[in-house]
Amino acid sequence: MTRQIILRHLDKPPLEDHEEDLRWFCNSMGFGSGRDTERVATAIIATLLRRYAREPGIPVDEIAADLAISEARVNHHVRHFLESGILFRRKKLVCIRGNSLCSLVREIRKDADRIFDDLEEAAAEIDALHGIPSRPK
Repeated sequence: MTRQIILRHLDKPPLEDHEEDLRWFCNSMGFGSGRDTERVATAIIATLLRRYAREPGIPVDEIAADLAISEARVNHHVRHFLESGILFRRKKLVCIRGNSLCSLVREIRKDADRIFDDLEEAAAEIDALHGIPSRPK
């Protein structure tokens, strides 16, 4: 599975505000802006977080009902979240990877570290093939 997450360095909101912080988080993770002018992606994450203490996963039809939008529209966003590894499915339930935003960030960091380790190893092999000496770490 190919995963793509776009990380953006954005200034954190100056004042603590739950909704603004969540929008900043989603925009920084690359799924709260762009063509999603109605911020449906952010609303899906907010719905999962709001209900998570009671339910570790939510069916798409309930997310759609909570947001008063079509299941097809929710599925469109959920599909992108699943492809990027932000969410996962447990049977018919949609769940946040790692079961919290904090754990999600840790998991993505581990993914990125593995990618960079692989890139570094490949780069060293390519350099060696071209006779380019590596500097000691």
